[in-house]
Amino acid sequence: MEDKTMRKILVLLTVAILFASAAPALAAELLGAGATFPYPYYSKLFDTYNKEKGVKINYQAIGSGGGIRQLLQKTVDFGGTDAFMSDKKIQEAGAEILHIPTCLGAVVVTYNLPTSPVLKLTPDIIADIFMGNIKAWNDERIAKINPGITLPAMNIVVVHRSDGSGTTFIFSDYLSKVNRQWKENVGRGKSLNWPTGLGAKGNPGVAGLIKQVPGSVGYAELIYALSNNMPVSIIQNKSGTFVKPSINSVSLAANVPLPDDTRVTITDTDAKEGYSISGFTWLIFYKEQSYNSRTMEKATALMNLLMYTVHEGQKLAEPLHYAPLPAEAVKKAETIIKSATFNGNKIVK
Repeated sequence: MEDKTMRKILVLLTVAILFASAAPALAAELLGAGATFPYPYYSKLFDTYNKEKGVKINYQAIGSGGGIRQLLQKTVDFGGTDAFMSDKKIQEAGAEILHIPTCLGAVVVTYNLPTSPVLKLTPDIIADIFMGNIKAWNDERIAKINPGITLPAMNIVVVHRSDGSGTTFIFSDYLSKVNRQWKENVGRGKSLNWPTGLGAKGNPGVAGLIKQVPGSVGYAELIYALSNNMPVSIIQNKSGTFVKPSINSVSLAANVPLPDDTRVTITDTDAKEGYSISGFTWLIFYKEQSYNSRTMEKATALMNLLMYTVHEGQKLAEPLHYAPLPAEAVKKAETIIKSATFNGNKIVK
């Protein structure tokens, strides 16, 4: 009897030891930081992944500039950015950094006006508003393309991002393509020397400040305007069509050839019904994963998350007003993920 009891105790101890050794894998945690543009999608995606796979994802929405900086400092496993890194910036990192697109979104022009009218805007009017050249809402240029809408005699207060932002990059990339004065005097980038306006941190900060300031106007990712019940302008595209931002119009804008590294801008689309201020957003990570005492388990956990993001996770994008990746983008993202290595050996076979 004592032998049977002892055997049971030994079996139980063995099972306990096995579970203890497996615990770190089950309790795996990945750290990420960066873009606020896709944060509503990432929040749902990472929560769903944790529930399904038991891997916690801690993502801090601090802006694309912060995400790139933290990846370069190697304090996170991956970064999030709406502005792809330049060749020069990747060279400065001293190691190859890969980009995979995760979804597409629309940067919208939103504002705080009485009765919340839906305004039509042209590229030149948008540029002149954000350069401070158009100073009042009842300006004749705005009135001319919005017949039937009574525009208030209110001063325009521009709201822009104060942090390094991929949303700013997409917005300024668009304006640099459509307006020569903007290109020459302001340019494109994650951070700009703004000619006018108030700064706010993150897409939530911009949307929040616009809601507080009557007569204000700013730019933010579509979901932030919708979730705050803010009006969204209809913007004239290259074809002369006034297009409302939507999943469909963003998807049409993304119908362009993709380079193998997926680093491309899709603003000022040629698509007749495409929305002009659309953009991919990316997760970025080191191609060689054996750095800073990282383990193969950690590297594998990251690749599994990335594969899930471009496959199963895509179904979570549309309900949050992001466009899922086109088939070509999924294929190229998968190839990029499979190119990652640990000590020179492929992680995903």
